[in-house]
Formats: sequence, C-alpha cells, structure tokens
Amino acid sequence: MSDIDIRTAGRAGRITLTRPNALNALNYEMCLAIDAALRNWREDDSVDLIILDALGDKAFCAGGDIAELYATGTKGDFAYGQAFWRDEYRLNALIFEYPKPVVSFLQGFTMGGGVGIGCHGTHRVVGESSKIAMPECSIGLVPDVGGSLMLAKAPGRLGEYLGTTGHRMGPGDAIYAGFADIYIQQNDWPELIQLLEASGQTEALEDHATPVPDSPLAQMQADIDKYFHAENLGEILNNLRNGDEEFSSKILATLQRNSPISMACTVEMMHRLRDSDLTLHTALDLEYRFTHRAMEHGDILEGIRAQIIDKDRNPKWQFADMNVPAAKISKMLQPLGADALSFAEE
Repeated sequence: MSDIDIRTAGRAGRITLTRPNALNALNYEMCLAIDAALRNWREDDSVDLIILDALGDKAFCAGGDIAELYATGTKGDFAYGQAFWRDEYRLNALIFEYPKPVVSFLQGFTMGGGVGIGCHGTHRVVGESSKIAMPECSIGLVPDVGGSLMLAKAPGRLGEYLGTTGHRMGPGDAIYAGFADIYIQQNDWPELIQLLEASGQTEALEDHATPVPDSPLAQMQADIDKYFHAENLGEILNNLRNGDEEFSSKILATLQRNSPISMACTVEMMHRLRDSDLTLHTALDLEYRFTHRAMEHGDILEGIRAQIIDKDRNPKWQFADMNVPAAKISKMLQPLGADALSFAEE
C-alpha cells in the first residue's frame, strides 16, 4: 500500500505513514492495515516492540481523511462513516491496550486521527516541531479517537479549553496536558529508531531525552480554570464575555467559529467522563454516540463543506446563536442500543 509502509526491522514491528503530501492523513484502508499488523505482531515472539513514525517534516498525521465521509454522507449514506469511526476507535483501543511497547514519533502536526494512533501508546515522543491538537469542533465533530480520555484527565479545566478551541500544543504543552511523554531532539530520531530496532528495548529513549520545553498552557492554567469551570457551554461563554478582555476576546473569537452543537457536547462529555469510572472504552463509547449521529443530526457535513470542500470558511451551523438546547445535547449523546460500539474481537 502506497499510503503506509508496514514491515519488521530487527526486533521491531514498523509502521510508517507515507502520505507526506497529504500531511499523512489517515484513511480507512490505513486504519485496517495498522489493525491487522498489530494483531499479527501481538502473538509474534520475534517482535518485541512497535515503532510508529511518518515521512515528511510537516506532520506525523494531521487527522483523518474526511473527503470520503463527505462524499458518502451528502448522498445520505451514513453507514460508511459509522463503520470507519467504529473500526478506527477499535484500533485506538488496541493500541492503548497493546501488550508490547508502542513507541510513536510525533513531528509536526498530530491532530484528530493522528492523536488516535500516535498518543495511546506507551512511549510518545515529541520534538521541537510537534504541534498536537484536537480541532474537531471546527468541522462539527467532538474530540474523538479516545482524545476525550486525555482531555478529561488533563489538569484542571484544560479538557474543556483544548476540546472547544482546538488549541495547538507545542511539545511542552503536550507533555503537560498528558498527550506525550518524552522530548527528544528530532535530529536524534533516526539513530534512536535504529537502536530500538536492533535492541527491541526502550531504554534508549531515556538516554536520548532532553529537558522538556516550557509549557505556555501551564502559565495559562489559572485563567483557563477560572473561565472554563462551568456546567455548560453557555456558562463558559458568559464567563468569557464578562471576563478580562485581553485573555477572553481571542478565545471568544475562536469559539464563535466552531460548531455550537459540537462544543456543547464536548463540555458535557468532559463532565460525564470525570464523573465516571474513567476508561478508554468509556470515552470511546461516548464519542461514538456522537459520531454515529454526526452526519444525520450534527454539523459535520456543513463543517467539511466550509473548511475542506468549498473552503469559504463560512459554515452555517445549527444554533448559530450558541444557545444549544439541553435536549439536543442529550439526543446526540444518548446510548445507541444495538448500534453501540463493541470491542469484542471478531
């Protein structure tokens, strides 16, 4: 497959995304190929660890390839997107629960679907170019691929802030928020990968680690907690409108560009996950409730049209006044019954 290179090298199972011109965007076929490889290597005694990386300087993986979702969804075929999200989320869980070390090298943009494959492993490496984000609310989705788990576990109210704004985290921020583990200069990555392949051991990662850069998010934590400590999106907006203009005006401008349904459901998801027995399965199940309904009842088709297809950057969102009824949030996040996400291996 030209989009992905799957092989073994030494003691390592190697997965390299090879779509640099598309910022290594993840399509359905790539998800299925990664899933199959991981299941094969799980029982292979000659493979001691997994290494995930990508070609190009701009991105590890800038998200899912959503063109096919739009093409099918606009024809009234919601089953393709539902199947894609289902199998993608099952892959995210497989990586999270994998019995062998999974080492990911996250240069440049790691967003959306890239977080799903790159940020659930045991050793998540960032470098000087790393920019990690969950920008789903800008296209009418919610933070998914298990990203809601990391958001709910992030310090204070970072989950609400990062999830609704899509704020791009540099390497220091990513480690602070729990999306990455270790900072290593990118010039050292090729040699390090060779050592990992040869040894099958992860000790070389610590040997190459350098001090973590400062986290601007950590400096913003008190303000973020002040404004995003709220029961719902409406309260957050009121806090920002009545707050310090220097801090809040830019955030308000960002929120006003995003899907109100998506942001309201994101805030609700953070509350539910923090109040639950927090596991990745819980998070993925809640995410799938939204994404399963997103094309028929949400804003995603309009979001993709405005951002990707027509590129007019002028989406016509539902509830453009930002007043999302509680009943709408409940409908988007209610259990799916027979359509609920299953993690049983077939």
